[in-house]
Amino acid sequence: MTLRTNTLLDGRKERLERILDRPLEDPDFEADTVLSDRVRGFLLEEAQDLYWNELEWENITDEEALEGEPLTELAFPGFLAFVRGLLLTEVMPDAQAPARPRPQVVRDILRFLADRVVSLQEEADDPRDGEEAQTALDMTSRLVDLVLYQYYQLSRADVEVVEADRRTSG
Repeated sequence: MTLRTNTLLDGRKERLERILDRPLEDPDFEADTVLSDRVRGFLLEEAQDLYWNELEWENITDEEALEGEPLTELAFPGFLAFVRGLLLTEVMPDAQAPARPRPQVVRDILRFLADRVVSLQEEADDPRDGEEAQTALDMTSRLVDLVLYQYYQLSRADVEVVEADRRTSG
């Protein structure tokens, strides 16, 4: 992971902490959720495939745009559901398997998304790829925020405060 990737993720976390006026801690899930490198890599690859497929579908269809801007929440439904599933801590009483949160995979996903933001920032400066790269940059940057909300288990009220700040400062 590059220095720019770390800086981006640290900066986003610090921004959330500043807006919410409290420190955010990494999720503290049970130690028995340790994954082998093979399983962890597989889950990350699945997330990456969802990201690429949903981004390409949005590029082809431009379905989830409002007033010319793509709605990331609608453009990446499978990806965001996958992240929620990786952080699931409770299941229905009749579920056949217990909840097995995988926060370490979500951290890997955040690094992947932050790496994409860094590369897309460079691509967006190229006039040949500018518009498509800028759209992908905007959506991926927004996706980082949405995944951070889930990773840090922000309440609906917390998200509303953060979103209100984003709209006024942005």
